Amino acid sequence: MLSPFRKVTMIDIAHEAGVSKSTVSLVLQNSELVKEETRDRVLVAMDKLGYVYNRGAANLRRKTSEVLGMVINDLTNPFFAEIAVGIEQALQTAGFIPLLANTGEDPRRQALVMQAMREHGAAGFLFSPAIGTDEAFARDIMSWRLPVVTVMRRIPGVAFRSVAPDNVGGARLATEHLIGLGHQRIAFLGGRPGMVVMEDRCQGYRMALATAGLPADPDLIVEERPNRDGGLAGVGAVLSMPDPPTAVLCFNDAVAFGALHGLWERGLQAGRDLAVVGFDDIANAAHTTPPLTTVAVSCRTLGERAAHLLLSELRGEPTEDHIGEVRLVVRASSGPAVCG
Repeated sequence: MLSPFRKVTMIDIAHEAGVSKSTVSLVLQNSELVKEETRDRVLVAMDKLGYVYNRGAANLRRKTSEVLGMVINDLTNPFFAEIAVGIEQALQTAGFIPLLANTGEDPRRQALVMQAMREHGAAGFLFSPAIGTDEAFARDIMSWRLPVVTVMRRIPGVAFRSVAPDNVGGARLATEHLIGLGHQRIAFLGGRPGMVVMEDRCQGYRMALATAGLPADPDLIVEERPNRDGGLAGVGAVLSMPDPPTAVLCFNDAVAFGALHGLWERGLQAGRDLAVVGFDDIANAAHTTPPLTTVAVSCRTLGERAAHLLLSELRGEPTEDHIGEVRLVVRASSGPAVCG
């Protein structure tokens, strides 16, 4: 009888099932060379003895790994949580194990967790860079010679493959919608300087204004944290302007949620007193009061695309960056301009 404190080995399984050690190994590899009856006998023996396959050791012997790093900048933001779900589902379907870390927008934590994942044998990385990630860090990651795909946020000057929505086109579409409703003073709310996503979305916003012959007032670009708190603070700044805008395009839905709350606190309502448009169309966007007009991105699809892109990189296949399609979802938060 085996001691309850001794680690069960493949030899123990082979003895219990009445097969060779090599047969047990083939069963663990899901080989088709093993007869079904023999496979069942080995599996029963494994279950009886409580055997746990050391997949990490097997990966070392094969010089490959089934573990991939999934490093997300802010899992408290539902948008990135939905992206993470899409990545995880695609990786698990392909037989890979995602090792997840939330950096909380902290570049130092990002460096630590990625190094730890590397030490634990991660074969590649999917990551959404934290705000403040610099080119030097990215080039350090490149020196590891592992495939890396960035999600949502590119790092300028670094040739990682990337997956992102059409940020320029989406912001232009949203701004054109507001212009079509008669708004001429439209603010852009949220985001920090140096964020590539903000720069792209501001570009689309400015393009729509220019096409309509409207001035791009730099005072109407209100930089704030890309979350609810930023939206709450930003809408206060917008409303206190000497000549306040009649509409705001928010950096993302989280910022828009904060703006909606800020309006409610003041007894105001989006769509009536200030038109509000978000960006992402996360699950809660349709259930705010009033429901939020926003640019739909399809978060989970972006996550799946990112996972498949990394898997292609691992296989050595030719790959290209992916820019996801966007569409405007019009709801009640973006009402027409009210003539004073």
